[in-house]
Amino acid sequence: MTAEPRKAEHAPWLEPVRHDLVGVRFAVNVFIASLIVWFVLRRIADTNPIWAIASMVASSEPVVKEAARMFRSRLINVMIGCVVGLGFIAIGGVNLWKLPVALAVTVLISSYVIHVQTMWRQAPITAAIVIASGVEHHSKLTGIEHGLHKVGEVIFGCVVGIGVSWTMSKIWPVKSAKSA
Repeated sequence: MTAEPRKAEHAPWLEPVRHDLVGVRFAVNVFIASLIVWFVLRRIADTNPIWAIASMVASSEPVVKEAARMFRSRLINVMIGCVVGLGFIAIGGVNLWKLPVALAVTVLISSYVIHVQTMWRQAPITAAIVIASGVEHHSKLTGIEHGLHKVGEVIFGCVVGIGVSWTMSKIWPVKSAKSA
C-alpha cells in the first residue's frame, strides 16, 4: 500500500483572510491617517481633532477610486452644509430654532438641487456643526468663525484620508471588489 503524500492542512475559514486583506489595509489607512490628523490638529493647531478624524475615516478607502468618489461627494456636501449653515447664521443671528429649518433646507438642496447622493447626509451634519457653533458662542461673528474652523477641520480630515489612501495604493495595491 502506497501512502499518498500528505496534503497541507486546509483551513477554509482562512481563505478569505489570505485572499482578502482589504480590511487590514483599511485598518492601516485609518491608523496612519488618524495619527497624522491627531498630531497636526492637536499638537500644531491646538484644536480638538474629532471632526477631522470622523471625516478622515469616512473618506478613507483601500481602493483609491472609491476614496476619490467618497472624497468628492463628501467635499461637495460639506460645502452645501457650510453655505446653508453660514447663511442661516448671517441672516438674523444665532437662534436654536434655526437648526431644524436649516437642516431641512440643507437636505432639500442636497437632494434636489445638487444630486450628489453619496455622503448626502454630510450636508445637514455640516450645517448643524456650523449653526451649533454659533448657538454655543451666542454670537453671529464668533459662530461664523467657529463654524468655518470646524468645516476646515472636516476638509483637512478628508484630504488626509484621500492622501493616505492614495499613498497606500502605491505602496500596497489591493483589488477592488469588482475586479476580484
